[in-house]
Amino acid sequence: MSDHPEVQRQVESGIDHALAEDADYCDVRFYSKDKSEFLLLYDGNLEANDTGTESGLGVRVLWGGAWGFAASSDLGSIEETFRRAVRNAKTASTLVRIPLDMGTQSPQKGSYESPMKVSPFEVSLKDKLDFLQRIDRELEEDWIQRRMLRAGFQERRVRFWNSEGSRIDKHLCNVFGAMMIMGMDEDGRMQRRSHSLFTTGDGTRGWELMIRPELFSSHTERIKTELSQLLKADELEYGKRSVILLPGQGHLQVHETIGHPLELDRILGYELSYAGGSFVDLGSFGELRYGSEKLNASSYGGVANSPGSFGFDDEGTPEKNYLLIDKGILVNALTSRAMVREANERAGRKVFEGSGGVARASSFYRAPIDRMTNINVEPGDDGSLRDIVEATEDGVILDNPTSWSIGSNREHFHFGCEIAWEIKNGKRTRILKNPTYQGHTLEFYNSLSAVGGRSTWRVEQVNNCGKGEPNQTMEIGHGVPVMRFDDVVTGERG
Repeated sequence: MSDHPEVQRQVESGIDHALAEDADYCDVRFYSKDKSEFLLLYDGNLEANDTGTESGLGVRVLWGGAWGFAASSDLGSIEETFRRAVRNAKTASTLVRIPLDMGTQSPQKGSYESPMKVSPFEVSLKDKLDFLQRIDRELEEDWIQRRMLRAGFQERRVRFWNSEGSRIDKHLCNVFGAMMIMGMDEDGRMQRRSHSLFTTGDGTRGWELMIRPELFSSHTERIKTELSQLLKADELEYGKRSVILLPGQGHLQVHETIGHPLELDRILGYELSYAGGSFVDLGSFGELRYGSEKLNASSYGGVANSPGSFGFDDEGTPEKNYLLIDKGILVNALTSRAMVREANERAGRKVFEGSGGVARASSFYRAPIDRMTNINVEPGDDGSLRDIVEATEDGVILDNPTSWSIGSNREHFHFGCEIAWEIKNGKRTRILKNPTYQGHTLEFYNSLSAVGGRSTWRVEQVNNCGKGEPNQTMEIGHGVPVMRFDDVVTGERG
């Protein structure tokens, strides 16, 4: 790290100090740059223009089976930061009931850089606002009562070291965008239609992503047309029918009922006091039928253009590509090093072969925890959306969440959506408003009867996944196709 040689010298000295204090393991993350920008236009007015820049260093020490963590933005106090981390670990070790163990891993030397042509931070504020205001003008109509546009940008440079000899550099960039319009329906209730910047999984993550029309700006006329139809639409009636989820809704379904319940720290009970647990236990792997044979879900670090791609996790483990659910059977979890060791010991057998590379922290002053990466449903062989609609007798197509309620163990759910398209005898008939659906997770995924092909698959970006105490907000991606589920409870009882 030629641009910060003194930091490198002090870090290496600090690792030596931790090992001299009989630490079992030590790792360090140095954020030389962590920049963010958030822009919000509300009814054409600039309501938020928030920018932030951080830099600093976080140190983890494993001593006596317990973690100690310390962080500082003062590069003049690196030595003391290491000493605090060691002291914290020694103090925590007096309270430990289940000693943690990182096991062994070969040293990793490498780098990762988000594919990018133009950094969003090289684009002037004027150009960004001009772009957003052009979209806002396209959304403006007398009958539209509220318009919202937002854009978010991140850029980070992170250097990682650990006591095993790993040395990793990362340069990460993320670009997010969303638009929403609202209007009053004939019953006096506000309806909305929205669209978020998505990716195809390919391409680059700089400013050039935001300005690709097919991914964002060209959707203004579509959501205006759909909102105008919603304002005159009937309400979805209560009943059981097939539900076809477009990626705008399907990604949140996957996020809440596949991603979170398969985070290993949650399975082991570490999130119970805050975010809840999981209906999955250590005996489920290789045994539990999570869904129908059409369900194949993966943790896939190889998606080139996704906020869930980062090369190496915050323990230095390379990001991996592996199945979580194989033809409906649960086969793996989202895992980090210490959690794998603990899980295997609790189970009394080798449930997991090794870390899945999911330990991540939201900043230098937060410790890594198990987080989703790119949690995807793999494309199927049931063709296009049109093909699936034509093969559906009675159902609805649903898009974009408005509300959600999830069981504390992710065992059941209830979602509200922006819009529904009714299907009768293989044809779309009318638009319906205020659609909802609910179900029990395993029953729901076992009713999966159609999975669209690659042409229906897209990566939905998530920039606000919260987890941990203190809370950490993380960026991830979900690649999902169009999916159909049968005999689902939809609508609300009168």
